[in-house]
Amino acid sequence: MRLEEFDYYLPPELIAQEPLEPRDASRLLILHRSGGQIEHRHFYDLPAYLRPGDVLVVNNTRVIPARLHGYKETTGAKIEVLLLKEVGLRRWEVLARPARRLPVGARVIFGQGELVGEVLAPTPAGGRLLQFYCPGGDDFRTVLGKLGQVPLPPYIRRPLERAERYQTVYARQEGSAAAPTAGLHFTPELLAGIREQGVQVVELLLHVGLDTFRPVKEENIEEHRMHSEYYAVEPGAAAAINKARAAGGRVIAVGTTVVRTLETVAGPDGKVHAGSGWTDLFIYPGYRFKAVDCLITNFHLPKSTLLMLVCAFAGREKVLEAYREAIKQRYRFFSFGDAMLII
Repeated sequence: MRLEEFDYYLPPELIAQEPLEPRDASRLLILHRSGGQIEHRHFYDLPAYLRPGDVLVVNNTRVIPARLHGYKETTGAKIEVLLLKEVGLRRWEVLARPARRLPVGARVIFGQGELVGEVLAPTPAGGRLLQFYCPGGDDFRTVLGKLGQVPLPPYIRRPLERAERYQTVYARQEGSAAAPTAGLHFTPELLAGIREQGVQVVELLLHVGLDTFRPVKEENIEEHRMHSEYYAVEPGAAAAINKARAAGGRVIAVGTTVVRTLETVAGPDGKVHAGSGWTDLFIYPGYRFKAVDCLITNFHLPKSTLLMLVCAFAGREKVLEAYREAIKQRYRFFSFGDAMLII
């Protein structure tokens, strides 16, 4: 398929610059896969579309303060680093800007020297492999919490007043470079109400990495290669999902990260298997889903792998028509924007 098939025009003023309060006040577009019908609701109306016996699957990853500002040891040139993937003890794949100033062996100083990063190698995606040191003997995570910033997407131009607003209310396991934004709409009260109506809420993990920031450049999308991301599905979560499906319940995935994780660990029969590892699964139209029945997701950037996944799930024409309707109705787009339920 061609990249331009996943393009659309979005008026810039519809890019949400800040989250709504309360979280579940966002609008919710309902897209029916069977006939393409569209409804306009609010996120707090979600329980009306859930049934007892369903299972709601969420990603409990937590965004780390992954953006660091430092300077090159030899020249003093300013360097910005974005941590993407931990591959060893204090060893990270990163995006660096400007990367051309960081050959192998270069050292970057952060803060007052509390943290030092040494370039070990370039990465295939154009980043750098950095080994970090804490000369003062402090714990790396402690230093990172002091010096790092939560990385907001580049299309959000306003500073975030509360960093916690870029975390889901169930975020627990640190490791992501970006939030799984479909989950930002849930409140503790909404989740409690969902559980009370007989819907089980199950957690899994996928740490969001490079592909949130890397656009698709290949005109033939089949040539695009995803960067791998770490996932983990506990035995109890797999058992709960399989039991619900066997009893006729639906699996409602909260976000594309949950979809990719479930489809990675599902067998041909749709049964989900516990496990952990790295996934580079790229889902685009033509993919046959095994483990997901419904999807809650935000509105995604043009020509992105996230939009391609949603098009694979509901059909490209239906999804793009829903996007045109959302634009017409002045929905808010992207990370802090409104949501979509595909059933």
